[in-house]
Amino acid sequence: MLSRILQPLVKKQTLKVTMLGHSGVGKTSLLCAMYDQFDQIIGKTNLQLTPDHDTKTILDQRLKQLKESAQQNSIKIRGGLENTTTARTYNFDLGKTGQSPSLELQFQDYHGGYILRKKETVINYIKESVAIIIAIDTPALMENNSRWHEELNQPQIIYDLFKSGFAELDSPKLVIFAPVKCEKYLRKSNDEEELVTKIQKKYSNLLNFFCSDALVPYVAAVMTPVETLGSVDFAYIEEDENGQPIWFFRKSDPNELYKPKNSDQPLRYLLRFLLKLHLQKRKMSFIELIFIMMERDKTFLNAMSEFSNGCKNNRAFTVFQGENLLRIN
Repeated sequence: MLSRILQPLVKKQTLKVTMLGHSGVGKTSLLCAMYDQFDQIIGKTNLQLTPDHDTKTILDQRLKQLKESAQQNSIKIRGGLENTTTARTYNFDLGKTGQSPSLELQFQDYHGGYILRKKETVINYIKESVAIIIAIDTPALMENNSRWHEELNQPQIIYDLFKSGFAELDSPKLVIFAPVKCEKYLRKSNDEEELVTKIQKKYSNLLNFFCSDALVPYVAAVMTPVETLGSVDFAYIEEDENGQPIWFFRKSDPNELYKPKNSDQPLRYLLRFLLKLHLQKRKMSFIELIFIMMERDKTFLNAMSEFSNGCKNNRAFTVFQGENLLRIN
């Protein structure tokens, strides 16, 4: 009855996603890879992801930089490719191919300095978001006994944000740990296992927090590495005159160009999570209209279901907790 009454009022709904990570970690590169590879990866599922004008302008510029970088045999990085210096929103329309979009995905990006200056703003966005993606600089985590992990990935600050953002949580959330610049560590199964172990160790306070009695029914936490260049492996680190790291990367194959891998996985998990909540008929005010829209648009629902079936869950792709919030029978 409610669905029939509200159907004429239900238009495109907004789904918020928070991007967390220090400046230069690779959040924008992650979005670029998702944007660039989406049509190629899921063209058969009849879903269409379309950025708005401002998002397309920014990502096309970053995508050009990434492709130019991938043409070089070696890359030297001091804190990323043109770090994002302000809070920025990236908007994508998602819908069935050839039809009006059903959802707007709104990715909110914050750089490290903004997180410190505008903490309450970030916390409020976390509260409003159905999913939070934690971008992780993988070489900083894995190399030199994680010497630069605290500085570059800021795990304690992220933990503090979640403690406030998830206080009194009463509706499910998806948290995605997304290691980027991770190509080197996905070549061998032993390296993949070490990457999973390092994430569990270095983010143990956050994972333990999610496992608390109050949160465990509501939080799904997964790890989905994304090779944002695909063709370039971490090589070594040098320190400048101030003791700051300079990161060097080399192409594994000189003939390979820009070739991101697994950039579809965060979105697949997001849509799988949303589908599960829909199937469970969860009553959550901030996405209840989305559920009504999904019930109305069966073709979009089917396309989402087909796409979400491609979630990886092996080796470095790990569900830390909340499998019940992701399992679709």
